[in-house]
This record gives sequence, C-alpha cells and structure tokens, in this order.
Amino acid sequence: MDNSEQAQVKKALRSALIAQRSQLPDRLEREDLLQRAMRIWLVGRTDIVIGAYWPIKGEFDPLPALHRWKEDGELLEQPEPRRIGLPVVNKETRSMSFHAWYPGCPMEEDAYGIPKPKDTEIITPTLVFAPCVGYGPGGYRLGYGGGFYDRMLASLSPKPVSVGLGFGMGFLPDLEPEAHDMPLDAILNEYGAVWPV
Repeated sequence: MDNSEQAQVKKALRSALIAQRSQLPDRLEREDLLQRAMRIWLVGRTDIVIGAYWPIKGEFDPLPALHRWKEDGELLEQPEPRRIGLPVVNKETRSMSFHAWYPGCPMEEDAYGIPKPKDTEIITPTLVFAPCVGYGPGGYRLGYGGGFYDRMLASLSPKPVSVGLGFGMGFLPDLEPEAHDMPLDAILNEYGAVWPV
C-alpha cells in the first residue's frame, strides 16, 4: 500500500471512529470511568505542569479531572502551584506550544477554530495528555493527521511524558505507525491503563 492509499484508509478510519464516538449510548458512564482512571493514574506523580487539550469532535474532556488535580495540589500546600496548559497552534510554523489555562480563563479561537487561552503565558509541561481518535499496539495514536503532537513531542527537551486518552472502542489492533509517529508512554481508556500492558 503506497502513501496515498494509506492516507485514504486512515481518513476513512478517522471518520468512522469519530462517528462511532459521537453515538456511544453509554457515553456519560464511559466518561466518568475515564475521569476516574485519569485521577488514579495521576496519584503519586510529581508533575506540576500538565498539558492537555480542549475537546473537539466528541473527544473525551480531560479538564474536569485536571482541575481536580490542581485543587488537590492546593490542599496539599505544595511549594509550587500546579498548572494546566492548553495547546496553541501556530499555523505558519505548524508548531504547537502550551499556554496556561484555568477555569474561567478568557478564551479565543485559534487558526483552526479551536478555543485557546487568550493572552496567557507559555508554559512547558512535563506531562502531556493527548486525545486519541484511535490507538494501537506499541502506544501509537491515530490523531487527525496534522502531526502537531508528534512534532511537539519530538521538539521538547526534556521530552514530556505523553499519555493518550480515548475510549475502548478506539483500539485498532492493526494500526501501522508511520515513520514520523511518536509512541506514547501510556494510553488510558475507561477500563484503565491499556498501554503499557
């Protein structure tokens, strides 16, 4: 299969998974279970800056669990406050950085129509949660095909821990990574940690 055929197969797969994700009959239960899996996974981690995402196209929303993680840090009276960042994409350089976010933060649309923090500082996460349209063996994720997360993970030094978030129906046992694909360090779904196994 050549590159253009592979791209067409992935495009069709993305569309099917997004449609399936938006029609899950037990969506609320699955979201609640994944929120719990995230909170459990974060217990004991020492990160104080976490990058996440604003959910689009029926993605799982990681922000409630992260807001709770941030509040837990305040209760523990840690020396430095925990911070959450959301991605801001630069369309010209096709790069992505994280800007500080908090509930009630002023937002504006980015070049792709996705909400982003308005006029907040750039922060560097030590842990990044990435949305998965699908995911496969070896920690590889199927995103939207723009390569923003792969380029961001490849450019940061030290490289942050990367964790994919998706629903169980997004598992693709035959997902073939491309040369530029960066494997994630972990993948969580509503059943818990599915990578590493």
